[in-house]
Amino acid sequence: MEPKGRNSSLKDQAGGGFAGRADLHTHTLASDGMQSPAENVRLAHEKGLAAVAITDHDTVAGVAEALEAGRKYGITVVPGVEISTRAGGKEIHVLGYYMDTQQELFLSRLAEQRDTRAQRNEAIIAKLQALGIAITMDQVTAGIGRELKPDESVGRPHIADELVRLGAAVDMRDAFDKYLAEGAAAFVSPPRITPELACEWIAEAGGAAVLAHPGIYGDDELVRSIIERSALRGIEAYHSDHSPADAERYLALAEEFGLLVTGGSDFHGARQGVVFHGEIGSVSVPVGVLEQLRDKPKLH
Repeated sequence: MEPKGRNSSLKDQAGGGFAGRADLHTHTLASDGMQSPAENVRLAHEKGLAAVAITDHDTVAGVAEALEAGRKYGITVVPGVEISTRAGGKEIHVLGYYMDTQQELFLSRLAEQRDTRAQRNEAIIAKLQALGIAITMDQVTAGIGRELKPDESVGRPHIADELVRLGAAVDMRDAFDKYLAEGAAAFVSPPRITPELACEWIAEAGGAAVLAHPGIYGDDELVRSIIERSALRGIEAYHSDHSPADAERYLALAEEFGLLVTGGSDFHGARQGVVFHGEIGSVSVPVGVLEQLRDKPKLH
């Protein structure tokens, strides 16, 4: 997650209201969110959403708890994931929905992704130390305030939290701008799988792949080339960091390539009193898209 300045009211852009709608992009404590999976579901229920997806980074560890909470609150929970990839010199995220979250091959592939993330984190810490900041991974994990489960992961927001605690940054946005965002002083880009391979993994686990928040990549030609090369089922046209003009461009791409249109808040909870990227339900799409996502993924 990178904090962004735009949290536009794309709830209205995506159709308005909450009844019969789904927020298809939220994060939990299983990766770099601030709420438990059950809490995300409770919040979605309070907002009157019909469905919410749990899409943690490179893990499905929060899905089981969320599904149980969904039964409690009478809300549909969509099992999801957000896989980190690399293309065109940029980090590209691919969302997956309705995979078999018990498939051993898929789980082992996600474990490899988390290993890469851990290596990336250590390299970030080394860069920060070289900049004269007295920070360690032990401090970062201690700052989380609980013991991480084996299939949970540490993300850049956790490192940002520690930078704020150390006084090296004013808040999360400052930490990303100075140190952690792409191109910043301590940014590290580890070897990643391609978006095409992530789509294959998701399809092989029985799921549907969707290109996450294309507007934040700042390169629509790259977005187009990824669509052309990958077995994507949809594109996240609506996102907290997309302007209405962004959404219109990706709606046109979806029509051109026959992709489903999805959207979500990318909710992570609040850090230092600021919610990134948006509140649950602040961006939503009609719940009818879920049936389309459950269909057999489109293969090229």
